[in-house]
Amino acid sequence: MCGLLAFFSARGEADRHVGAITDAVECLHHRGPDDTGVDIVRGADGTADGVFGHKRLSIIDVASSHEPLPYAEGRYLLTFNGEIYNYKELREQLAAEFGAPFATAGDAEAIVAGYHYWGEEVVNRLRGMFAFVIWDREQRRAFGARDHFGIKPLHWLETADGVYLASEKKALLPFSDAAVAGDAGIDAANLSHYLTLQYVPEPGTLHRGIQRIGSGECFTWSPAEHMRIRRWYRPVFHPAPVDDEQKLFAEIRETLRESVRMHMRADVPVGAFLSSGIDSTAVVALARDFHPGILTFTVGYDVPGYSEIDVAQDSANHLGVTLIPTKIGPQEMMDALPKIVWHLDDPVADPALVPLYFVAKKAAEHVTVVLSGEGADEFFGGYTIYREPLSLSAVNALPDGVQKGLRAVSRVIPEGVKGKSFLERGTTRLEERYYGNARMFTEDDKRVLLRHYDQNVRYTDVTAPIYAECAELDPVTRMQYVDLYTWLRGDILVKADRMSMAHSLEVRVPFLDKEVFAVAAKIPVDLRLPPRSDATKWALRQALRQVVPPAIVNRRKLGFPTPTRVWLAGDMYGWARDIFAGSGAGDLIDLSVAQRLLDEHRRGVADNSRKVWTLLVFCVWHAVFVERSLDPGVSRNQSALITKPAVGSTVS
Repeated sequence: MCGLLAFFSARGEADRHVGAITDAVECLHHRGPDDTGVDIVRGADGTADGVFGHKRLSIIDVASSHEPLPYAEGRYLLTFNGEIYNYKELREQLAAEFGAPFATAGDAEAIVAGYHYWGEEVVNRLRGMFAFVIWDREQRRAFGARDHFGIKPLHWLETADGVYLASEKKALLPFSDAAVAGDAGIDAANLSHYLTLQYVPEPGTLHRGIQRIGSGECFTWSPAEHMRIRRWYRPVFHPAPVDDEQKLFAEIRETLRESVRMHMRADVPVGAFLSSGIDSTAVVALARDFHPGILTFTVGYDVPGYSEIDVAQDSANHLGVTLIPTKIGPQEMMDALPKIVWHLDDPVADPALVPLYFVAKKAAEHVTVVLSGEGADEFFGGYTIYREPLSLSAVNALPDGVQKGLRAVSRVIPEGVKGKSFLERGTTRLEERYYGNARMFTEDDKRVLLRHYDQNVRYTDVTAPIYAECAELDPVTRMQYVDLYTWLRGDILVKADRMSMAHSLEVRVPFLDKEVFAVAAKIPVDLRLPPRSDATKWALRQALRQVVPPAIVNRRKLGFPTPTRVWLAGDMYGWARDIFAGSGAGDLIDLSVAQRLLDEHRRGVADNSRKVWTLLVFCVWHAVFVERSLDPGVSRNQSALITKPAVGSTVS
């Protein structure tokens, strides 16, 4: 796991940027405190075509595999973030088929060797999480890619000087005109999307001009062609009837077991997160078979109804593994938020970021890698809202004229009256009513909240192209497909990557494996969400009955819940009020509206906690990245694991 920063010059003047790249790569120190490398990329004529910067967290082949990594007598240079779990098999195949030489024992060299012999097709052979950049000195051409589901990030910025690529946006800000232009540099459309979705959707960011390579995408760049991006992978659901359910359940279980085994390949200690749900419990149970002494980690609070520690402890006892819990309170949450937002790059208003930050901090005291359960819900149908098309099917099946009449009736039913929401949603097309798991501010809300509301910017700008790709699927599966491209990569994976990397901890997600998806993709809807039940991801639960404790099989998902609702009405009220009062974001959002929402929440008029948190995170982000009035308290020396400083920095 690492941090990368690369620059390719449009005019062969990359040597002028060495100092700036060397400085900028330091803001990625938390991603890789074990080693630092900065190399100039030169052509055969000595032209300085680029600069590679790399921060390494050593996981595999710890003593070797220094990056940037050359291959084929220096023809190629690679910088890579992630892990390739089938690297041993790829190295053996390349050696057997082509006599490929290897100078290291690591996974990075499998990528660049594969590119040498297979070309761009190498991405289809990789099993893992990755973002990488390769420069071909002979062709004077860059190639790079991001993994299937967007586990690892890759940002890019193109200027008159050339193109910059980095693991985190903050490493590109020194080179962006938008970053120093104040509010003029903020992408207004993506701010609107953030207020709706609670995250900034790919491929954009809140800084105009800085983009993200999308999940399952690759790119090429040369001085003549500039950035050319294409999608190399698209997840395809193809549900089909099942003749033998037990055979399917066994296939799910054994495919996941094999994925966990592959994800445990490391030359450093591996642990696991453990919450109260089936996903993380299953990962721990399967990992224990390969590493009986695995350490597990969880987080909780002294607030009734929110802490998962007791249930996680019961599971740990049942499985015979050690659980290391940590507790946080409102003061820890308030103190950590500026640093959390700095690590995020763009605001993500998911309160679960905070407990994840602290459980990662605790885990990093004991291990370098942890396994986690992200992805199971999107693959196997785990969110309760996925049942909505089943409950609304009777209304959806009515003729258009009848639906129109029912829609009119719903408008005159007073708010809060039973049946109003059912009629509204039942008479609204799926493409218009579902845009992912988080729905913060409505368009009516934003008309009041945003200083410069644009009615032409809608959430359908994000979701319509995704719906178009899966038009042939049933409504439930379409919702899952939309979540793969919105909620999963915009929220779930961003918080997993940033909150773990904040502490130089690598998170691995065995559910988000291409072989696991291949099995999940064929499960029919009635086995994901049985029509005469309220169960979710039913097939997965049946597959894991032999694996997880009985009390966990049908337990409702919580996933590190956070008591922001309670704290914002109490201990955190004054802190939140002061953030709104002192914010310089008033020319973008009406801060009096934010304060009104907070006050209503305190008085118990409405549960505005999620909306208030969304605005708080944005105001903190604005103070850190735009006003620069708030010091997040992050420096190289303050990075987590400061006992593991960079061992060297080379410029060649």
